[in-house]
Amino acid sequence: MGTFERWLSLWVALAIGAGVLLGNLIPGLFQLLADLQIASVNLPVALLIWAMVYPMMVGVDFTALKQIGERPKGLIITLAINWLVKPFTMAALGVLFFEFVFAGLIPPDDAQAYLAGVILLGAAPCTAMVFVWSNLTRGDATYTLVQVSVNDVIMVFAFAPIVAFLLGVTDIVVPWETLLLSVLLYIVIPLIAGLFTRTRLMGKGGEAAVDAFRDQIKPITILGLLITVVLLFGFQGQVLLETPLVIALIAVPLLLQSYGIFFVAYGAARLWKVPFNVAAPCALIGTSNFFELAVAVAISLFGLGSGAALATVVGVLVEVPVMLSLVAFANRTRHWFPG
Repeated sequence: MGTFERWLSLWVALAIGAGVLLGNLIPGLFQLLADLQIASVNLPVALLIWAMVYPMMVGVDFTALKQIGERPKGLIITLAINWLVKPFTMAALGVLFFEFVFAGLIPPDDAQAYLAGVILLGAAPCTAMVFVWSNLTRGDATYTLVQVSVNDVIMVFAFAPIVAFLLGVTDIVVPWETLLLSVLLYIVIPLIAGLFTRTRLMGKGGEAAVDAFRDQIKPITILGLLITVVLLFGFQGQVLLETPLVIALIAVPLLLQSYGIFFVAYGAARLWKVPFNVAAPCALIGTSNFFELAVAVAISLFGLGSGAALATVVGVLVEVPVMLSLVAFANRTRHWFPG
């Protein structure tokens, strides 16, 4: 890692501070950017995520897809964590904290709203940002694509029933436009662009040309991440300063869930002797959330100003610092795994 990457946590902390500051100084600009959306997908953020995902898609080797079946362990861990563990541990932690631990600090109606929000987050595995986390751990780009793609297929069928069961209702409306547009923006388009770029580079200089190109555009990934952080925290700059205690309380079960899920998946991968370039992404996929979908469903079910919507937004704010800390931990423990 270069000097800039080694200090990435510092740059993210500065970006967080800049986002909160600018969000309060020029709220009109951030409101304008927040309103640029289609099917609850914010277009500026989508463009930045695309810039982060594209460099990794260049590394996807389609000829290696047929070998995925020969090493299914990482895929099995990811699917088990995302669909058999994560939604239910998130619901359990939400009940524990919002109905018991924080009972004297949060009104009961608000507690139920926050609980609904964290349940929506727990049931929506990541689609886009996980490519960034995988790239930062030098994960297997092809394997990561397969893991995310299989999760997306399952999410189409499993998200609504799981959320309905955990919320105790049966009228969950999944915003299909948000789901399908997110998959198109974050996977299909950058994958096609990456395939086109890789084909041209392979024709010119083989894998060496691909690696050189990815090194050249790597700063775009980091810059995209930092600008995304500024935007996300700028969108909520005023809320962060007006309700810091509530946000801190919501963050507690989210933090416990994130670190707990990561170490369960990471530990399982280590025990099962999964190679690091598969083990790290499979643990990070289970930890990260599809916050666009969670926010969209929270707004459609409970309203823009609801506690559920606020809880999903807190999930967005917590995710980047948490995931960076886990990326750093994974990189430091690379030697725990087979090469």
